[in-house]
Formats: sequence, C-alpha cells, structure tokens
Amino acid sequence: MKLYRLVPIPFLLFSTTYAGLVQPPNLVVPPAYAAVKAEVVDIFLHSYLSYKEYAWSHDNLAPLSRSFNEGRNGWGATIVDAMGTMKIMGLETLLEEAIDYSSKIDFSDSKTPDRVSIFETTIRYLGGLLSTYELTEEKYPALLEQARKLTDKMAYGWVGENNVPYGFVNFTNNEPQVTVTNIAEAGTLTLEWETLSKLTGNKTYEDLVLRSVRHIANLEAPLPALAPVWIDPTTGSFSGGYITWGGGGDSYFEYLIKHARLSNTDDNLYADTWLTAIDSSIQHLLRTSTVGNHTYLADYDSDQRLRFTSSHLACFHGGNFLYGGRLLDNQTIIDVGLRLVDGCWNTYASTVTGIGPESFGFITEEGSYTGPSDTISDEQLDFYNKTGFYPRSTAYIHRPEVLESNFYAWRVTGDTKYLERAASAVRSFDKYLRIPTGFPGVWNVNQPGGGLIDDTESFWFAETLKYLYLTFDDPSHISLDEWVFNTEAQPFKAPPPKPSYGSGIIRQPTGTFKLREGPPGPTYSDSPGARIANTPNRIRD
Repeated sequence: MKLYRLVPIPFLLFSTTYAGLVQPPNLVVPPAYAAVKAEVVDIFLHSYLSYKEYAWSHDNLAPLSRSFNEGRNGWGATIVDAMGTMKIMGLETLLEEAIDYSSKIDFSDSKTPDRVSIFETTIRYLGGLLSTYELTEEKYPALLEQARKLTDKMAYGWVGENNVPYGFVNFTNNEPQVTVTNIAEAGTLTLEWETLSKLTGNKTYEDLVLRSVRHIANLEAPLPALAPVWIDPTTGSFSGGYITWGGGGDSYFEYLIKHARLSNTDDNLYADTWLTAIDSSIQHLLRTSTVGNHTYLADYDSDQRLRFTSSHLACFHGGNFLYGGRLLDNQTIIDVGLRLVDGCWNTYASTVTGIGPESFGFITEEGSYTGPSDTISDEQLDFYNKTGFYPRSTAYIHRPEVLESNFYAWRVTGDTKYLERAASAVRSFDKYLRIPTGFPGVWNVNQPGGGLIDDTESFWFAETLKYLYLTFDDPSHISLDEWVFNTEAQPFKAPPPKPSYGSGIIRQPTGTFKLREGPPGPTYSDSPGARIANTPNRIRD
C-alpha cells in the first residue's frame, strides 16, 4: 500500500496558470448524451408530478402508498429543495408554482411535533430559498425575506457565550435542545448563512457560523485537523474521539474548502485546516482492499483503532478532494481523489442493480475490523472475494454522493468514462426504481424485486437528479468556477477565483488531544421501517 505525504512544503507550490480554476477550458459533452440528459428530466418530472398528486405541501412522497411522509417539520421540503433543479432544467411553470408556495410558508412553528434541525433546515430550506433567489437573478424578494425569517429562528441555537450551536430548536418557544451535537451539524452552515449576510447586509448570520467553525478547527484533534464526530456545545469540547468522513463528520470537512472559495477570505484558517485534514487522511485513513485494490478512507475510533468501513454518504470525498485539489493546484490530492471516485463507483458497478448500497466494509492487509461486535458472514465474504467490498447495509435511499463525485470527476478531467458511469446509473434507476407513482428506494441493491421503500427523500430532487443532469449539460452552465454547491447541491454564486487559497502549510498541533467519554460512531441498520442511517439527525447529505 502506497501512502502519500503532502508536507514537504516545496511540493505545495501554486501554479498561477491553473490554481483557483476547477474546470478545464472548452469542455464539451458529446452530443450522443443529449438523450440521457432528457431521460434525467423525465425521471425528475415523473417523480415530482407524483409528489404533486399525492404529497403536495408535505415533506416527502410515499410512492407505494400514494401518500406522504413528514421528515422535515411538514413545511414541504421537496418543493423548496427542488426549486433550484427546476430552474437549472428550465422547468419554469413548475418553478413559478414552487416559488409561490415557498414564499408563503409559515416557518414560525413546526407542523409536526419535532424540533427543528438547524443543519437540515439550513441545507434544504435556507439553501433552497437562497440558491433559487440567486439563480433567478434576485427577482423574487419574498424568497430572501423567507430566508431571513427562518434563520432568525434558527439563531436561537446559540446560547450565551457558546461558540457552537445546539443542533435543534423548538420553534414554538425558541428553546434549543441542550445535548451534544456533531461537527457536520455545527460546521455545515457557513455557505448558507454567509450568503444570507451578503444578500441582506446583516453580518450577524455570518459571524455566528464562522464562530462555530473557527472553534472546531482550533480544537486539538486525535489526528491533525481530523475533528472527531461529537462535540458538546455547552463545554465546547469534543465528546469521544471517533473520526469519519461519513455521516456526522462529512460536510464539516466539505465546507472548509468551500467556504474559503465562496468567500475568497484572506483568513487562511479554513483552507489550511482542510489541507491538513487531507494530509492526515492520506497518511492515516487511506487504505486499499486486498481484492481489486480499491481505495477508501477508513474510520478511526476512540480506541485509536481503524475501522475498515465506508458509506455512500462518505463517497462525496472524492469530489471534495478533486475540487480542493484544483483550487490548490495539488496533483497528489487530485490523484487520490480520482482513486476515491473509482473506489466508490465500484460499489455501483458490482451490484446486481448497478446501484450502490448504503454502507460497506473492506478487507485490507491489516484485517477486516469494522467494530467490536461486527463479523463478516459467509455471504459477505463471498461477495467481497468477487468485488473487493461487501455491503453492510444493502439499501439505497436516493443518495447522491457517488454520482456527485462522478460529476466532479467529469468536470475536472473531461474523461468521458464518467459520462458512461452516470448514464449507467440513469439506466439502473429507470429499470429498478421506477413505478407508476414515482421512484421509491430499495431495500437490497443486490435483489431486484426484493422490496421497495415507501419514501422519496427531497434530496433525490435537489441533489441526485441535479448532479446527473449537470453531468450531461453544457459544462459552462453552472460552472464550478462560478458557483459553489452546498451539501444539498444548492449552488451559490461565487466571485471570480483567487490565484491561491490558504498558505499551503500543514497546520501543526499546539497541544494534546484529551479523550472525553462520548457516543460511539455511526451504526447502520437493515431493519424494515428503521431509519437507514442511524447517525443522529443525518439522513441527507
């Protein structure tokens, strides 16, 4: 196994020709893929028109029962989340209807007994409102006013002098739920809240979320810049030492470099922390399977032991490596990113349906440990010996991350193999998920007809179908050099890129990480009716 080290600093020289630009010039999608792009629009329309018929104003379509599910406080998450995709696809009639609805939502109270998740509300509702406002050239001021009202309520998550917000707020009495949160929830707010500050002129929103990210970034971690999942807003300290690029940790790392790009800040903390996290990941987490030599990032638990496991959620990392690698003009990061993209694509290419599972394990030269009570069944071992991974949770619930990274790989390299992969996914979705009333999820990607899931998450519309459409669309439309995507694939307008981001210097620890007792890492369940990913508050992105 070959490990890379980013730190001899001379290696991290910036190129004034390419640094800051992500896409190569004159990138063109071959005309043969126009039919695939049209099929993506058809999938969107089939899904959304079923939502309109059976679930309008509710959060999610339940396509099997021709009903609805409420997972995001009953405000119509699918409508708000899907608006940006409608605009990008040119579905203007549906967009006008969605804007009219979104402009009238009463965000003052939850329509379900649930508290309001600051993270999920930020990426889906706030992200959808602000992105649509920018995509429509600021023609709908009601969207901005809705965004402001919603964020004023979420701001109650910060209590007193706490740098880190609590994860949930009761919108009825504005009281937060006082409990531990995770770094993804506390660190995945910058793009949305700073965009709101830019558009309203109120710097308070930006100041709150940057306070949280700076605090997390400056805490000592078990591995340099690899913050563990759990954090206690009351004390400001990490709780436990579990590190993952999957649920609970993922989008904190994602937003470090994206914030640097969207803001063009001169504060090197964010880009340097991202670079250090990448360096630590390559040194300590990067592994390859003994069969097929597939690359992935292992988890690292509180016992300082690697867990040779990954997940669909974590598979955004390839795209994030590619994006940041281009911004920093660092070929090592780009090369590792492409290997991660390939490793995640293998989880699609190796299943009966051609669709990837929720979570998966690997066997490496060091073993197959995925947790203290986990064992590999004979069936899983047989699958591994054929494919180089084995499913730990077999479901697919509309996740975008593998196709998200595939989109970045296409836009960064121009290699048409990524177009072929995306086309294969479109065919698989159409063959195995389409029913007359929509596109449900599936319980087992290796057993066609083995059971469908009566739910369609809003991120199917916001992320999965948007990334697929943009893969086949003109690359100058929503260029990665002009827009920055939030973790829900809502694009925000970016200023022209700087010639370089960060100092190029790996951050060094200034103290020693002290382990405090905390929750274990994420777990997964295949039980029918259970939430697929038992990572608290996280079934996105």
